[in-house]
Amino acid sequence: MSIFKGLFRSRDKPQNANNSETYGLLSRWNFLSGTASGKTVTERTAMQTSAVYACVRVLSESLAGLPLQIYERTEDGGKTLKTSHPLYNLLHDEPNPEMTSFIWRETLMSHLLLFGNAYSQIVRNGRGYPIALYPLLPDRMSVERKPGGEIIYTYYSSKGEVKFRKWEILHIPGLGFDGLIGYSPIQMAKNAIGMTLAAEEYGSKFFANGATPGGILEHPSTIKDIQRVKDSWNAEYRGPGNANKVAVLEEGMKYHAIGIAPEQAQFLESRKFQIAEIARIFRVPLHMIGDLEKSSFSNITQQSLEFVMYTLNPWVRRWEDGLQQALLLPGEKSRIVIRFNVDGLLRGDYKSRMDGYAVGRQNGWLSANDIRSLEKLNLIPADEGGDLLLVNGNLMPLVSRMNSVSENDGGKEENANG
Repeated sequence: MSIFKGLFRSRDKPQNANNSETYGLLSRWNFLSGTASGKTVTERTAMQTSAVYACVRVLSESLAGLPLQIYERTEDGGKTLKTSHPLYNLLHDEPNPEMTSFIWRETLMSHLLLFGNAYSQIVRNGRGYPIALYPLLPDRMSVERKPGGEIIYTYYSSKGEVKFRKWEILHIPGLGFDGLIGYSPIQMAKNAIGMTLAAEEYGSKFFANGATPGGILEHPSTIKDIQRVKDSWNAEYRGPGNANKVAVLEEGMKYHAIGIAPEQAQFLESRKFQIAEIARIFRVPLHMIGDLEKSSFSNITQQSLEFVMYTLNPWVRRWEDGLQQALLLPGEKSRIVIRFNVDGLLRGDYKSRMDGYAVGRQNGWLSANDIRSLEKLNLIPADEGGDLLLVNGNLMPLVSRMNSVSENDGGKEENANG
């Protein structure tokens, strides 16, 4: 029931056996090579870049903050909230005694974004209902399909390995090639992230040197102790605390700068491009990670709606399908549904909502209680007209109007003939 502790090293992983197929842990290590920039990129080092951290945080907090509820389908095709279901408190409030629902979902979503997979151990009671969900680290998990087709999850820790059957694990995979596990977005885009890490390291070293480019000290004759001269120069003029100090050269020495200024090397432009590149990997609008250069009041609202529709909704669907498949009992899957509520994120601004409500109210497909429910207001009792549907008095069915016109025309014709 507890969360396993300790780090797993790849050399501890036993070799594949019995002609079974192993996914996840072993296949991940094939990606863990160097990048073209010379930087080694892992899921943890990637989080040291501000753009990756911001994208993961935005998506994790957005999904964790959505209402997660249990519904039961009704005979008329609708659904009603099912707060009495055993899963409701587990998903809505507290998946385990150590975590709130927000923290649990935020943790799993960060795993999904970084490693491409999210795992939780399912603890069930005697009736088969889940009573606790504990997150498991994706980099310590391997997925194995036995010759008979059964899927086995193996979790590794410093205390050994633990094998789980499929019904004991909640597994939400990201984009993958086999439909069973997802591949790490960080490893798939490691060159772009590696370039970002290299650019940040270059900038850090540049300012550590007092924002002064490297150069050459030229001496008219032979220097007996070169290291002493270098150490003396660095001690006096290197570092941000020594920036803009006046250098005094002795014995006819001359200083020749050979470094390239950051603006000449398009350092700032490269940094901006890498931020956009990482935002593109996670499909996050730039204004949501603090880049407002190309944002305006008119397009931020539209971009925020597109973020919900095209970025968040696919992740929501992955979560809903994963929860539905792993947590519901076979006999209740046809009538119980697990859903996130994204309506609050699609509400738009106040004026747009009021204009939409007015159209629905005047055309008879929204009642006062429908509108008040959407705005989280107290409902009006039904006997006071809260559920009454109204329609503009100038409107009437088209067929009735045509019949009325025909009768009037017929009467006029009879009068004329008479």
